[in-house]
Amino acid sequence: MIFSGYFDSIGEGIEYLLALGSIIGLLGLVFGIILFIWGGSKYRVSYVTLIIISIILLSLCGGYGRGLKYFRIH
Repeated sequence: MIFSGYFDSIGEGIEYLLALGSIIGLLGLVFGIILFIWGGSKYRVSYVTLIIISIILLSLCGGYGRGLKYFRIH
């Protein structure tokens, strides 16, 4: 087919973006929990917001496993 290479590269780009979103969500969740525990009480609402956004990002991108498998992080 004429466009098969084009659609393959589109699919690879989408897979990369999902894996990147998964890693960013995982890092945001970890940093949000650490900052919530040891951070100051002045910014607790911001930390909870970071945790909620990270959970939403992880759920949209297919969980933390997608990014770890794609980038081969063990």
